[in-house]
Amino acid sequence: MRGILPQRLSRWMYRSGGPNWLARPMNALAGWQFRRGILTLGGRGVTADVRGRTSGRTISLPLVLVRHGGERYLVSMLGEDVQWLRNVRADAGRAVLHAPHAEPVRLVDVPVAQRAPVLRRYVELAPGGRPHIPVRVGAPVEEFAAVADRYPVLRVEPLAADA
Repeated sequence: MRGILPQRLSRWMYRSGGPNWLARPMNALAGWQFRRGILTLGGRGVTADVRGRTSGRTISLPLVLVRHGGERYLVSMLGEDVQWLRNVRADAGRAVLHAPHAEPVRLVDVPVAQRAPVLRRYVELAPGGRPHIPVRVGAPVEEFAAVADRYPVLRVEPLAADA
């Protein structure tokens, strides 16, 4: 029974594909803490600033940074149909990560065939993301491969000075 209530709560907070009235202030607080280095989740908590594709405004959101195979990644726990991912793609992958120092980056889509090991690591590291990815912690990588097409993974690359 342990863990059922938090899983249901987390799913409920994002059931419309984005944060609801409860998740929004919680995300704002987590983002504020990540940005200032108050809450770091062992170096995994980051705030991503992305430019809104229609408004042009900067939108900030808290994410979990996954390190795997010498690379850094971000995962869209809610899948393809999320605004921040659309915004990143519309802006050629440009974003700024804060953890707590600002780092301009390019976020590059990882092919589906390469996502499973990163998703496996993400589920280990991101308690808030676990309820959204239907594979248990510690499951074989093959189980993550079976759902990898539903969860975008973005590799974090330093943004070239001329970009």
